[in-house]
Parts: sequence; C-alpha cells; structure tokens
Amino acid sequence: MKILIIGANGFIGHHLCKRIIENTEWEIHAIDPKSFHLNQLITHPRFNYLKGDMTLSAEWISTTLQRCDVILPLAGIATPKSYVNDPLGVFELNFEAQLPIIKQCAKYRKRLIFPSTSEVYGLCEDAHFEPYTSNLIYGPINKSRWIYATAKQLIDRIIYAYGEREQLDYTIFRPFNWIGSGQDIQELKSDNSGRVVTQFLNNILNGTPITLVNGGKQRRSFTAVNDGIDALMKIITNVDKQASQKIYNIGNPANNFSIIELANLMIEAAKRRPDLYENATKVVLQEKKGESYYGKGYQDMSHRVPMIQNTCSELNWLPKTSLSESIESIFDTFDNIKI
Repeated sequence: MKILIIGANGFIGHHLCKRIIENTEWEIHAIDPKSFHLNQLITHPRFNYLKGDMTLSAEWISTTLQRCDVILPLAGIATPKSYVNDPLGVFELNFEAQLPIIKQCAKYRKRLIFPSTSEVYGLCEDAHFEPYTSNLIYGPINKSRWIYATAKQLIDRIIYAYGEREQLDYTIFRPFNWIGSGQDIQELKSDNSGRVVTQFLNNILNGTPITLVNGGKQRRSFTAVNDGIDALMKIITNVDKQASQKIYNIGNPANNFSIIELANLMIEAAKRRPDLYENATKVVLQEKKGESYYGKGYQDMSHRVPMIQNTCSELNWLPKTSLSESIESIFDTFDNIKI
C-alpha cells in the first residue's frame, strides 16, 4: 500500500508515520515544511519526504496522489489563538487548500481519510456527541473562534456529498483532544499559543502561573495519541471495507475532566519528579476571561464528550490510556524536546 500524508511532521502525522514504518510494509509519501519529528525516518527506504508547503506544492501533490492508494491530508491550523487572531489564514489552510485534494480523490478514485475535528459539534447540548445525529451548532459571526469548526464542517459535508454522487471511498475521523509527546512543541516559549496541555507544560517547566480561561470549568475528553493512532491504523487497513463511507469519533469518554482538574493533575505529576519539583511548587492557578486571554472573537463550549460505540464495534477498538498515564508519558519525554 502507498500512502500520501500531507502534514507529516505535525502531531498526528509524525506519530502515524512512525507507526506505519515500524509495524507495516506500507510505503509513505510525505510532505511538510518541517521535518524535526521525522529525522529518524527520512533515510528509511519506504519513507519518501518532500520538504514543502502544501499550498505551494500543488503539482507534486497531484502527481503523488495519483500514484498512491490512500490519501491523508493532515495539514492544518488547530490552535484557538489562531482562530481568533488569523481567521482567514485558518480558513485558507483548513478549507481552501483541502478542497482540491478532496476533488482529486474523487476524480482519481483514491481512498480519502480526512481529519475532521471534535469542534464541529460546537455548542451542541447533547451529553455525548453522536457522529450522525448530533446537531452542529455555532456562535454568531463576530465570534471568529468558530471559523475552524465551520471550515472543517463544510469539508465534511462536501466529502459526504462526493460519496453520495461519485462513490468516493472516504472515512472521516474526529479526534477528541488527542494529547501526547510532540504536540505544539514549537509553542513552548510562547504565551497562550499552544493547546492546553502544551501551555500548562510550559508553565510548569518555568514555574509560572497557569491561566484558567473562564475558570477552567469547561470539560474535555482527553485521548492518548497512541490510542488514537491505533484506531487510525484500523481505518487505513479497512478490513472488508468496514470503515468506508463512515464517520468516527476517536476519543476517550472515560477521560472526561475539567481544565482545572487537568491543571492540578499535571502539577501533582510534576511534583513527583525531583527535577521538576521546585518549579512545580511555584505554579499557582489564576483565572482570566476568555476574551481577555484570546481576544474578542473567542467563545467556548462547556463540554465535549464523544459517542464512540460505532468506532469501537466497527473497528474493534477501545481507548486504553488514562489521563494520568498520558500526563506521565508527556513528562517522561519532555526533556528530549528541542526548540
């Protein structure tokens, strides 16, 4: 099997590339402007890497797409600060740059595995978000925070329509707060630029206050990236086409914690490590309104819990890793981070 991975150096991309090379005989064709996560793979005979921006490499992508069996367009912008401060950039990469790839997958009859997002559910009030029946609800236009979710949602609808009209072989997967090593490491020296676990890690390493946006009462279902990759590998393998033309939430409803609970778990984990104890004891929790922290275009959802019954039954998959285990794993690897 030949697989095209666009955005291979990203959080999901580099974990997936490593798993494929280690556990299969599949051949990867990869593109990304950066390669720091992929350095150990670049010389591998089944790993073909192009250093490039997908928006400037349309010809290479089109040619390579036609030679591959499975296409995973994983490149994207997925940080709340960007949604508020650069909504057009978020739209351009997460929608405009993706649409030609969707069309080519339909034209050349390629299997498409597309990364949607848990954010497509927006302000949905369902206790558990169901991939086929939950309503997708967003805030007003002046809340630019929703441009990421709406861009992803429209791509989901286009993929579904191509499946109906042209029998596009696709799987849409929606990650629910995947966490683990190698996430947003380029943001460790920035203020409120990375996602929540990365930002809290930065605060703990430096002994600085952790800011709880809107008090940290909002809840998320945190999912270990290795569990997520387990599901993704099953989607790619697609035994008996079980995953074809399906939508899957990939998350861990057992890891449903508030952001303040996450902060306390991370602080306590750091205090158990002699090299981190001193700085961890300096960390205090402080509250800040979302609009003050991210900007006036920010809005948030109170909860985000996946319904995963179809994911588990159809893929024979279960998330196994607790939040505490994920946190320990992140601290185990942080000292190897190169910025």
